[in-house]
Amino acid sequence: MRGADYVIKRTAFAVVTVFVAVTINFVLFRLAPGSAVTNLARVPHATPELRQTLKREFGLDKSKGAQYVIYLKQLVRGNLSVSFENAQPLSNNLWTALRNTLPMVAIGTLFAIVFGTFTGVIAAWRRGTAAESASVTTALGFYSMPTHWLGLMLVILFTGILPTGGLSNEFLINPPFWAHLRDLAAHITLPALTLGLVLYGEYTLIVRSALLETLGEDYILTARAKGLKPFAILRKHALRNAMLPITTLVALSLGYIVAGAILVETVFSWPGIGRAVYEAVLQRDYPMLQGAFLILTVSVVFFNLLADLLYFKLDPRISE
Repeated sequence: MRGADYVIKRTAFAVVTVFVAVTINFVLFRLAPGSAVTNLARVPHATPELRQTLKREFGLDKSKGAQYVIYLKQLVRGNLSVSFENAQPLSNNLWTALRNTLPMVAIGTLFAIVFGTFTGVIAAWRRGTAAESASVTTALGFYSMPTHWLGLMLVILFTGILPTGGLSNEFLINPPFWAHLRDLAAHITLPALTLGLVLYGEYTLIVRSALLETLGEDYILTARAKGLKPFAILRKHALRNAMLPITTLVALSLGYIVAGAILVETVFSWPGIGRAVYEAVLQRDYPMLQGAFLILTVSVVFFNLLADLLYFKLDPRISE
C-alpha cells in the first residue's frame, strides 16, 4: 500500500508542477514589450486598422485573463492553436522541429552516457593515479566550457572537413538512400559532438563521486576481505549501489533530449525545436513559445517522475 501511496503522491506532484509551469509559461512571454503584431516583418508600416484586425484575429484584443482561460480550454482539448508567424498548426511546426532535434540530442546524450560513465568509473577505481587526474581534469574542462563557445571552436576546427550548418546538403537532389544517410550523418556530427562533450564532463564527475562514496562502504571492505576479484567487486557491488545518482542524471538527460539544445542548434543552424524557440522569441510568436516550452516542461517532469519511480525500485529504504 505504501508503494501505491508513493506513486500517487509523485504523480500528483508532477501534474501540479506541469500546471504551474503552464501558467508561468503563459505569463512570462507576455511580460516582454511588444507583441506578435508589432513584430510581424511582413507589415512593418501597417495601418492602425490592419494592426487591430490582426490583434482581433490572433485574440490579442482580449484581456490577459480571457486569453489565459482560452489557452487552458484549448490545451485541455489538445489544441495548441496556430503559429502567429506562418499561420500553421502548432502540432505540425513542433513535430517538424522535434523530429530534427531528437536524433541529434539522442546521439550526443548516448555518447555522454557511455563515455562519461566509462571515464567516471576509471577515475574512481584508479583514485590517486594519473588516470584519475587526467579524467577529472578533462571532464572539468569540458563541463565548464560554454556550449556555444565549444560549438564555435568545433566550427573553426572542422571547417572544410565536416558540414558546419544545416540539416543536409541542399544541392543534393533526390540522392540515393545511402548517400542521403551519409550526408545526414556528416551534418549531425558536430552538433551532436558539442552536446555530448559538455554532458560527458558532467557524467564523469557524477559517476566518479557516486562510485567513490560506494567504494568506501563497509560491505566493499568485506568483499575485499573475502578475496573477491577487483572486477567482481566493482561490477556486482559498487556499480549496482552507485546507480541511484546515475539514474537521476540519466533521467534529466532524457528530459533534455526532448527539450533540445537552443544554443547548439543556433550555432549550427540546426532546424530543431531549440532553433524554433529562438526564432519564436524574435517574432513574439506566443503560441509557438508556449507549445515548445510545454514540450520542454512535460518531458523534464515526466523523466523526473520516471527517476522517482526507479528510485522506488532501486532503493529498498523508500519502500519500507
